[in-house]
Amino acid sequence: MNYEVTATRKRPRNFDQLIGQEFVVSTLKSALAAGHIAHAYLFSGPRGVGKTSAARILAKALNCPDGPDAQGCDEYEGSEEIRLGTAMDVIEIDGASNTSVNDVREIKDEVLFAPNSLRYKIYIIDEVHMLSNSAFNALLKTIEEPPPYIVFIFATTEIQKVPATIRSRCQQFSFRLIPVDLIREQLSAACEEAGVAAEEEALFWIAKEARGSLRDAYTLLDQVISFSDGSLTFDKLKATLGVGGLEQLSQLVTSFASGDAASALEQAGEVLDSGVSVEQFIMELAEYFRSLLFVKQGVTRESILGFAASRFPKEQVDGFTDTQLQRALELLLELYRSVRYSLNQRFEVELATTRLASLSSFMTSRELLERVKELRREIASAPPPPAASAVTAESSGIGTAVDGGAAGEPGAAGSAAAAAIPGESGPADAAAANEAAAPRETYEPLDAGTAERIVGEVRDHKPTLASNLEKAVRWEIGGGSIRVLFENQYPATAIEQERDYVRSVCEEITDEELALDVVVVQSRSTHEQNSRDERVDLVKHVFRGEVVEGQ
Repeated sequence: MNYEVTATRKRPRNFDQLIGQEFVVSTLKSALAAGHIAHAYLFSGPRGVGKTSAARILAKALNCPDGPDAQGCDEYEGSEEIRLGTAMDVIEIDGASNTSVNDVREIKDEVLFAPNSLRYKIYIIDEVHMLSNSAFNALLKTIEEPPPYIVFIFATTEIQKVPATIRSRCQQFSFRLIPVDLIREQLSAACEEAGVAAEEEALFWIAKEARGSLRDAYTLLDQVISFSDGSLTFDKLKATLGVGGLEQLSQLVTSFASGDAASALEQAGEVLDSGVSVEQFIMELAEYFRSLLFVKQGVTRESILGFAASRFPKEQVDGFTDTQLQRALELLLELYRSVRYSLNQRFEVELATTRLASLSSFMTSRELLERVKELRREIASAPPPPAASAVTAESSGIGTAVDGGAAGEPGAAGSAAAAAIPGESGPADAAAANEAAAPRETYEPLDAGTAERIVGEVRDHKPTLASNLEKAVRWEIGGGSIRVLFENQYPATAIEQERDYVRSVCEEITDEELALDVVVVQSRSTHEQNSRDERVDLVKHVFRGEVVEGQ
């Protein structure tokens, strides 16, 4: 016995076997039961959803000896020929290969003759949108007022290409994509008939890959059964067809959620090295993010998600915002469009992987604006700094003087000195602050020529350090130490990092053993402004923008 493919063997024989097209079936059965027979029908919809099968079932129902029969009787002479497409009075025409006006003229001539043995002569024109404009125009009058024994059934996958003048003369039926769960049920039944043990996950993957087309699902099933050896598992699918598993995608997305670009790149490389094509990998990853977005929105139907909602980890659902998931989908869809023109598809995938690894920090301009407004409100509502506060230098040895007073001497070991701001506190506090600010040693201004010689010596060896040293507002010497005063923290820090070198130059020029003190001099108003500016600078650094003053 010759082998028969599953799509042909499982072709529906009556309306009840037409899967996933309940509206079409109920409407046609009601019309047949009432005897409301149209002279032209137009079936439109995606490929492999049952348009041609429905046309043959309708032809059998119209020609049933006891009919027309709403059940689509299947036992009379000639019904088998109609099912196989070989009946003399049911003429099937391929619109893609019979596109000219001459082909339509032949139909116009043939309709003048009554059917040979059946009640109706039926013309089934598949892919009718492929007919030329001239052919459509030649057909207009015939399908509008045909002989009573003529019925036209048109089928098309591109309804928008059929002229409105044709559509208006037909009863139109829109066929839908078949849900994944229904396709999986049909695949399971086909495997049982073929004696093949199949895993649910393998059948689910085939049903998902069919994308609503039952014929495509049967074709893919025939392919995988041929190498399954009677046992169809998802591992065999991955090894043979080069598909990725949900676990691999889940691990990859977990790396995206944690911002681990290195791990994400390694995992993406492993998937591609296993034989999965670049296009397949992008498509599966996009479907995963789509399902993740649906789960975050509360969608739990397995037929929509493609997998059970419980298989998506909670940390992934909570780890991304809706905006970030939408951004991931945009990146992957754009990547799918661009890889076909890429010099190196793998490089494109790796670039997109690094971008997806930084997805957790992505914000839209609107969200960014709202965040800036929120930070401005926090800054505006923050309490002002106290009028009297102590400013303590870091343990690096950089002292601070406020209100023009001298800072406490750090000492040879580089200990920090503290200075207090006299302000609105009581007399005792002010006295204590003044006492803290008073120097323990008497300093005298360093000779300008000596300071210039020190800067010149440093410039000969370290020009950048010398440029920072030139920003000193005052040089002082006394008590076995030399003190350099700055108005800005940055040059003071730079000098502090080269303390030993600067001190050795000072000792060489002055021919004395000296300790080096680096002091930042700030006025009270400058200190208060800097306290505020630190918070403002933090916001500017985070958002890389400028502060706009409010009204």
